[in-house]
Amino acid sequence: MEIIRGIHNLQPRHRGCVASIGNFDGVHLGHQQVLGQLAVQAGIYGVPTLVITFEPYPQEYFAPDRTPPRLTRFREKVEVLRRYSVDRVLCLPFNDRMAAMTAEDFIERILVAGLGIRYLVIGDDFRFGHDRRGDATMLRVAGMAHGFPVVSLHTFRVDHMRVSSTGVRDVLGQGDFERAERLLGRPYRMVGRVAHGDKRGRMIGVPTANLFLHRRTAPLSGVYVVEMFGVPGEPQPGVANIGTRPTAGGMRSLLEVHLLDFTGDIYGRYVEVDFLHRIREERRFASFEELRAQIAIDMQEARDFFETLM
Repeated sequence: MEIIRGIHNLQPRHRGCVASIGNFDGVHLGHQQVLGQLAVQAGIYGVPTLVITFEPYPQEYFAPDRTPPRLTRFREKVEVLRRYSVDRVLCLPFNDRMAAMTAEDFIERILVAGLGIRYLVIGDDFRFGHDRRGDATMLRVAGMAHGFPVVSLHTFRVDHMRVSSTGVRDVLGQGDFERAERLLGRPYRMVGRVAHGDKRGRMIGVPTANLFLHRRTAPLSGVYVVEMFGVPGEPQPGVANIGTRPTAGGMRSLLEVHLLDFTGDIYGRYVEVDFLHRIREERRFASFEELRAQIAIDMQEARDFFETLM
């Protein structure tokens, strides 16, 4: 997969593609429907598939304090898109210039002159351009003028529920990981590199692998049963905490994973953490002794959970 960062990095060889535009946060089944359609059309036209996305997301630019938590940060999203055979990702910086670009300019400069799009797939509620003036109708008119079909896919539903990034956030907030998996087509996962922490877990006999989340807010908070991939003997069962560690006076949001019955140095490894079951919310304890006792209860609940899978 090739990642193209910004309009200025588009080259003549990038002209000619089938494409879609959007945040693709979570790359859920609705997004996968779009990617499947792109793959079919790429075979028909004999050109690469391309996804156009933005960093930050437009809503993060316009309302940073009210933006919903990301399901996937950029690197996570790229990895999932790679699995669905996306050939190229055009990442456009959403800044003052992009926010002021008219819908007409977006079509002419990026879709036509920059990419030479042959076929475009969009969601049924897609809007773009300054003041969100651009819509599916404008794109279809432009497509007829420049020779590329524009297809707006209908809403994808699972269990009578519209599949959307908002819907996935909602079910994750409820701790319903089975339903989240049905909407995503895979378990909900966070990825990252294991970093050195303050070693507080090791001091109380519960060493943890620490992953910094690199996002404003996380869609999960609390204690969870997880599996970790990217380590010897994968998947390794574990207990994870997402939050700020109030008992330890923490401030920065962090994912901490204690692997059950595992010994080994995994610092620096790039790992994947699948979330399977919610145990409890994060809370402050009066002492580290109380915290240690609760962690023992959490670990036993995780063991009991994995027993039910056997």
